[in-house]
Amino acid sequence: MPAASLHSQMPPARKDWSSNMADADKNAKVVNKSGTLKMTDETAATRARKDINGKAMPRRNGRRDRNRNMDTTPKEFDTVTINIDRVSRTVKGGRRMRFKALVAMGNHKNKIGIGIAKGGDVTTAVQKATTKAKKNMIEFNMDGETICHEVETRATGADILMKPAAPGTGIIAGGVVRSIIGLTGIKNLISKSLGSTNKVNIAYAVVEGLRQQTPRSEWVGNTGKKAETKKSTAKKEDK
Repeated sequence: MPAASLHSQMPPARKDWSSNMADADKNAKVVNKSGTLKMTDETAATRARKDINGKAMPRRNGRRDRNRNMDTTPKEFDTVTINIDRVSRTVKGGRRMRFKALVAMGNHKNKIGIGIAKGGDVTTAVQKATTKAKKNMIEFNMDGETICHEVETRATGADILMKPAAPGTGIIAGGVVRSIIGLTGIKNLISKSLGSTNKVNIAYAVVEGLRQQTPRSEWVGNTGKKAETKKSTAKKEDK
């Protein structure tokens, strides 16, 4: 038999075992304790992060860049979620459950606003109420760290009485009134709820009472004008 035919019938030579081990090391897979495959650090470094559209996203350099991008400027307004209720609406298919949030917003100076909104979940309701509170922001007058004068306001069934207090008294009020007054910058106040305990109506009554605050200089002048008109009418009656 010729030598060429002998070589053609011989099986192919095997690769060196050392080269096979090297290839196995390159393609080695890391396995977690739970038995699942884990991506190696080298593979993760070469893989590009992509967004929804398939475009490559820039990689972050860890927690340092994340903290650097955070906004550290102080907020102008603070918000407080006063109440969250679950409300239902009966429709053809059954009951539809939603959430209603009552949120107050203030700047601890002389601005306050409240907002009420509904949403499918608590987060949506609070966000909508916060937006409404910012739109309904009002500016009121203060006398130092208290209100200018005594006021009693009524909103539907809620009746709120608020009185100015001496320095060091603090805020003597209920839950809803305390939450709202705490965002206004007022530090001394005496309040009493005389009517309904509905939190929404109480909030509206408190905001209306703050809206009616008149500076001391203005209401002292108005009192003088009223006194003059009374004297003039009395002189006319004598004549």
